[in-house]
Amino acid sequence: MNLPKSEEQLMQHLWKLDRAFMKDIVEAYEEPRPASTTIATLLKRLQDKGAIGFKKYGSVREYYPILKKEAYFSKHFNGVIKDFFNDSVSQFASFFTSEQNLNDEELNELKRIVEEQIKTRKK
Repeated sequence: MNLPKSEEQLMQHLWKLDRAFMKDIVEAYEEPRPASTTIATLLKRLQDKGAIGFKKYGSVREYYPILKKEAYFSKHFNGVIKDFFNDSVSQFASFFTSEQNLNDEELNELKRIVEEQIKTRKK
């Protein structure tokens, strides 16, 4: 599922809040905040896409994410690797480690993570 930037931003707030009423979502935005009507439109679009759900309490709705942040991020991250790095994680890793100016501690931490994954897969 691809979300426009405005919908993705709302999802970021909802992932952080987990469950939220319209008031909570509006308050999660930095100033200048979008109008409540704009947020209501985004919520409706996200409902139609199956990204969020809601529970009704009288006339008030409590919204919650259905689309998991990890699943959304994973799809987009894999798309970046495919589109920009010829579907090569190694090319991405090379780019990432050289462009981010990682210090020795950060590089060693990445190395530890990779070695841990290798051990886990051997089991």
